[in-house]
Amino acid sequence: MAVTAKTPQNPSRHPHLPNILPSKTHKLKTLKKFPHLLKNHQFSLRKPHEAAVLSTASSIDIRDPNSLIRHLCFHGQLRQALKHLESVQELRIPVEEETYIALVSHCEWQREGELGFRVYTCVLSEHARFGIRLGNALLSMFVKVTNLVDAWFVFGKMEERNVFSWNVLVGGYAKGGYFDEALNLYHRMLWAGVKPDVYTFPCILRTCGGVPDLGRGREVHVHVIRHGLGCEVDVVNALITMYVKCGDVGSARLVFDGMTKRDRISWNAMISGYFENGMCREGLELFFTMREVSVVPNLMTMTSVISACELLGDGRLGRVVHGYVARTEFGVDVSVGNSLIKLYSSVGYLEEAEMVFSRMEHKDVVSWTAMISGYEENGLPKKAVETYIRMELEGVMPDEVAIVSVLSACASLGFLDMGIKLHELAKRNGLVSYIIVANALIDLYSKCKCIDKALEVFLRIPRKDVISWTSIIIGLRINNRSLEALAFFRQMKLSLNPNYVTLVAALSACGRIGALMCGKEIHAHALRMGSGFDGILPNAILDMYARCGRMGPASNVFNTHKRDIFSWNILLMGYSQQGQGLLAAELFDRMTKSGVEPEEITFINLLRACSRSGMVTEGLEYFYRMKHKYCVVPNLKHYACVVDLLGRAGQLNDAYEFIQQMPMDPDPAIWGALLNSCRIHRQSELGQIAAQHILEMDELSVGYYTLLCNFYGGDGRWDEVARFRKMMRDKGLTVDPACSWVEVKGTVHAFLSGDDSHPQIQKINAVLEGFYEKMKETGGVGTESSSRNGVEDSKAEVFCGHSERKAIAFGLINTVPGMPISVTKNLYMCESCHNTVKFISKVVRREISVRDTENFHNFKDGVCSCGDEASWKTQLDEIELVKTYQQKQERKIGFLDFPTWEVLNKTVINWGNKTVISWG
Repeated sequence: MAVTAKTPQNPSRHPHLPNILPSKTHKLKTLKKFPHLLKNHQFSLRKPHEAAVLSTASSIDIRDPNSLIRHLCFHGQLRQALKHLESVQELRIPVEEETYIALVSHCEWQREGELGFRVYTCVLSEHARFGIRLGNALLSMFVKVTNLVDAWFVFGKMEERNVFSWNVLVGGYAKGGYFDEALNLYHRMLWAGVKPDVYTFPCILRTCGGVPDLGRGREVHVHVIRHGLGCEVDVVNALITMYVKCGDVGSARLVFDGMTKRDRISWNAMISGYFENGMCREGLELFFTMREVSVVPNLMTMTSVISACELLGDGRLGRVVHGYVARTEFGVDVSVGNSLIKLYSSVGYLEEAEMVFSRMEHKDVVSWTAMISGYEENGLPKKAVETYIRMELEGVMPDEVAIVSVLSACASLGFLDMGIKLHELAKRNGLVSYIIVANALIDLYSKCKCIDKALEVFLRIPRKDVISWTSIIIGLRINNRSLEALAFFRQMKLSLNPNYVTLVAALSACGRIGALMCGKEIHAHALRMGSGFDGILPNAILDMYARCGRMGPASNVFNTHKRDIFSWNILLMGYSQQGQGLLAAELFDRMTKSGVEPEEITFINLLRACSRSGMVTEGLEYFYRMKHKYCVVPNLKHYACVVDLLGRAGQLNDAYEFIQQMPMDPDPAIWGALLNSCRIHRQSELGQIAAQHILEMDELSVGYYTLLCNFYGGDGRWDEVARFRKMMRDKGLTVDPACSWVEVKGTVHAFLSGDDSHPQIQKINAVLEGFYEKMKETGGVGTESSSRNGVEDSKAEVFCGHSERKAIAFGLINTVPGMPISVTKNLYMCESCHNTVKFISKVVRREISVRDTENFHNFKDGVCSCGDEASWKTQLDEIELVKTYQQKQERKIGFLDFPTWEVLNKTVINWGNKTVISWG
C-alpha cells in the first residue's frame, strides 16, 4: 500500500519513487568487462587471515559464500564481510536474504551508515521489492543512522508491512523532530487497518507532547482505551508525560491516580511534571508519598527534587534532601552534586555549595560552571574569575554557560584583558555563535568603555534577540551615546517587540538628552502594550519626565502609580535639579507622613535641593535628623552636600571647619565642593588649600582639572590655567566636546562645538549674528570675543563650547513663534552663554530651557530661574561620572567619534568596510 508523508528535504538516491529526488545509480561490474576479477576473488578466498578464521569454525562451508559472509559479520569483521559481498555480486553468485539481514543488522549495531548504504545498494541490484524481514531490517538501520530519506524509500518498496514497520518509521520521524509527519503517518497506519501495539502509543504520545498538541493527545488517549491498552504501564506512563508536556497537569494526575500498577517511571513522570509546570510543592508532596509507599527513588527522582527546592528557594528543605541523598548510592553521583551546588548557590548558601564542590571526587564542566555561576550571581565576581582559572589549570574546557558567567564577572570587575582572552577562546571553540555568549560580550565591552567593540559583536549576530538589542541600547546609553541608543531602539521595533527592560533603557536615553517627545512615545507604547505598570517601568517614566524638567507630568505619573522609595527619590531629584527646595521639603514631609522610611539617596537629593535654594538652616537640620532620627549613617556624598550647602551661602570658614571635623578622611569631591565655593566667592587662599588636596588625591580625573581651571581663571591667574591645560595634555586627559540636543517635531538634533556641517548652518549663524549685534547696541556681552582675552576665550570654548546657542537658533528657525524651546547640554553653561540666552528670551518672547550638567536654566523675559547665581558653576556630580573613564589609559568615547551633523542625525556607524545606518 502506497503511503505519502512529508520527508526531510535531503537529496534522494531513488529516481523511481514518487516525490523522491534523483539519485546516484550503482551498476554491477561484469566479468566480461573486468576479466581479472575472477582471479582476484579466487585468491581472496585463500588469504592467510581468512583461512585462519575458517579453520576455527569447521561448520562453515568455504564453498558457501553466504555462510562465510554471515560468519565474518558475527565475528565483527563487517568491512571484510562487505568486501566479500561485493565480490560475490560481481561473480553473479546469488546472495540469500538472511545474509543481507545479517549485514544490515550489524551496520545498525555499529552505526555504520555509509557501510549500510553500500549493503543497501547491493540489495537494490537484486531486489525490486523487499520482503517484510529484509525491509524491516533496512528500515531499522536507516532510522538508527538518521537517514530518513532512504528509510522512507525502503518503506515504499516493501511488499508487506507489519506494525513493527510502521512503529520504526513513525519513531524515526518523531526522533528527528518531524512531529507533524509522525502524527500523519500514525493516522495512515490506522487507515491501513494496522492495529497499534504497546510500542506504537508511547512514541505517538511523546510526539503529541513534543508539539505540543493536547487535542491530538486526547484523541490518541481514546485510541489507547479503544485498543485495550489502558492498563499497560509503559503506555500509561507515556500518557502522563504527554499531558504534563501539554500543560494539563490535572488530567495527568487523573491518569496517574487511576493506575492499578505503577513503576518508578510513573512516579518520576508525575513528579517531574509538577516541577516542569511550576507546581513544586505538589511535586514534593507526591515525592514524600512515593517514599511512604516504599518506592525507592532513582537518580532522576533525586535530581528533580533538588531542582524543585532550588525553584522554591527553600534552602532548609534542600538541606533535608541533601541529608537523605547522602545516605543513598546517589550521594557521590556528579549530577546530584551539580544540582546541590546550584541549589545552595541560588539561596545564598555559598559555604554549603563550596563544601559540596570540594568533596566531589569527579568534577565535570557542569560542576565548575555551577560554582562559577554561583559566585557571580551572589556578587562575588572575583571568586568566579579565580574558580575559572582553577578550572583552566585542571584542563577542563569551558562550555558556553561557563564563558557567559566569567564574562559577566569580568564586566563587573572591569577585567577587559581577560574578557578579550575569553572572546578569543570563544572564537576558537565556536562558542561565539551562541547568542548568550555574544550578548555577554556586548555587556562586557560596554561596561569596559569599549563600545565600538560591543557594536562589532552586535553587528555580527545573525539573528538578534531582544536581549541583544537591549544590551547594545544600554551600552550606548552608559557610554554617553544616547542619540544612537534611541536610533537602535527605533530600528529594533521594526522587527521585535521590546520588553520592559528595553523600554527602561530607552527612557533613560531620552532623559539624558532631553528627548521629551521620544519619551512620550515610549510612554504611550508601554501603555498600549499593557506594560506601563510593570516592574520598574513606572519609575523609569517618572525619571524621564523629571530629567526633562517636566515636573507636572512627573507628578501625574507619581500620583497615579504605586509608589516605592525609588519613586519618592526620583521626584526629589527632579525638584533638586530645578532648585525648588521648598517643594522638595514639602515632598519629604509627605513621604515621612506616609510611612516611607528615607534612605541615603533621599537625603542626598534633599540636601542638594536645600543647597541650590539657599536653605542653609533647613539643610543642616535635615543632616542632623538624618543621623539622630532616621539612623542613616552619613557617607562622603552627604558630607560633600553639606560643604556645598555652606560654601554656596558664603560660609566658607564654616565649611572648612566642617571638613576638618569629619569622622572620615575627605575625598576629592568634598575638596572640590569647597574649591568651587571659593571660586564663586573669590577666596583665593582657602581655594589654594582645597586645590592642593585635590591634586594630591586625584591626578587623572578631568573634572577636577576643569574645576581648577575655572578657579584660577575666575581669579585672573591665566598662567595657572595654561599650566593645568598643559598638564592635561601631558597626561592624555581631554574634555568631551560640547554637544547640545534640541528636539523639534519629535526628532532630536545634535550640535557639536566647532562643527559647521549642518544644512542650515548659514541661517543659524545669521540668526546668532543678529542677536550679537543687538546685544552690542544695548551694551550687552554675549560673544566669545567681547571683553575677554585669548586665554579666557580658549577656556570658555573648551569647558563650555557654546553649542547650546546653535541648538537654540535652530529651534527658533524651525518652530512657530511662541513655542517653548528645550535644550540639553553635556557640559556646563558659561556666563557668556547664560547672558546671551537671557537676551534671546527677552527679544523673541519665548520660554527657553537649557539643562546643563548641573542645573535647569529656565529663561523667560530675560530672567533665568537660577537667579544668575549658578549659571557658570562646575558640576560636581559630573566629576564623579567622568572620573572612571577619563584616565590616561582609556580611550575617548561619546561624540568625539561622530564629528558631523549628518553622522549624529543619521547615526551612521562605520565598521571596517561595512556601514550600518539607523535613522533617528
